[in-house]
Amino acid sequence: MRKQLRLAALHGWLRCTEDFEASFIRLLDKVTNGTRIEINQTGTVLFYQPGLLYGGVVEHECNTQRSVGYYLEALLMLAPFMKNPLKAVLKGVTNDPTDPSVDQLKYTSIPVMKRFGIDGEGLELKVVKRGMAPGGGGEVLFTCPVRKTLRPVQLSEPGKIKRIRGIAYSVRVSPQMANRIVDSARSILNKFIPDIYIYTDHMKGDKSGKSPGFGLTLVAETLNGTFLSAEQVSTPQGQGDPVLPEDLGRNCAKLLLEEIYRGGCIDSANQSLALVYMTLGQQDVSKVLLGHLSPYTIEFLRHMRDFFQTMFKIETQKPSEDERKGGDKVLMTCVGAGYTNISKSIK
Repeated sequence: MRKQLRLAALHGWLRCTEDFEASFIRLLDKVTNGTRIEINQTGTVLFYQPGLLYGGVVEHECNTQRSVGYYLEALLMLAPFMKNPLKAVLKGVTNDPTDPSVDQLKYTSIPVMKRFGIDGEGLELKVVKRGMAPGGGGEVLFTCPVRKTLRPVQLSEPGKIKRIRGIAYSVRVSPQMANRIVDSARSILNKFIPDIYIYTDHMKGDKSGKSPGFGLTLVAETLNGTFLSAEQVSTPQGQGDPVLPEDLGRNCAKLLLEEIYRGGCIDSANQSLALVYMTLGQQDVSKVLLGHLSPYTIEFLRHMRDFFQTMFKIETQKPSEDERKGGDKVLMTCVGAGYTNISKSIK
């Protein structure tokens, strides 16, 4: 009853803020216990007193201004430190041009979590229904086990690319769209490697969401288990110029080649996830080789310094032209804060 009253008051406060930010704060309130949130009348000042990370079963209707990936990024960072294993059902837009799609997070973030010792049967990210922008209508299931401590990592050798996998999806358009995307992407990638397989995913009926659209997610896997990804999504209905599936497939293939050139042991979309796990690891040295740091990661490092007083040692590595190892790399080294999940329930 008390939590319902608090949620009702919170809904009143949140009317002032951006809708997707308000939805994000509501999600954080659902996965925690004892969180205090206050927003001023103009919606410009937020007072946030975090509660205990509780976890459990959570269902959340995400705002359609941003995709489910926007909300999932935070859950991926917090889920291992909950009191109970998390089972989250998120509804909304699964694929849009702004945020990482659920497919990209499934193929790249989950392997990163496994490197830090978060694995087992309980770790899953699944697209139940696909929903394109702007209407949404998608549904995603994310389950994650809890861990007391994270394992320190030493990732300094990405290895050579051994295969490329991908998924071309289409909803509320002709199923032929996905095949056209696959053919155009392969026309570029076949020049470099023979082991390419791109699945086609055409969801129908109530599993296809409320808006038409199509897209492609590509993932390159190396011999050492590194996953590098790229994705492209069609222009949302009623926004901007429409895009041809052939152009989308070719552009996505070029983006993947660019990501491979940047290289590193973690791709651009997951740099911040790896850095937060390194910071919260045991009091031991962790090293990760990254490609060019994205602007998001640079800002994230400033937040890590402010909240954890953790400073990373940053060494630039310039591969010689003979090695053919792509662009400049950055070796990130830090000593973990020694964080232990004290709220993990003992069975």
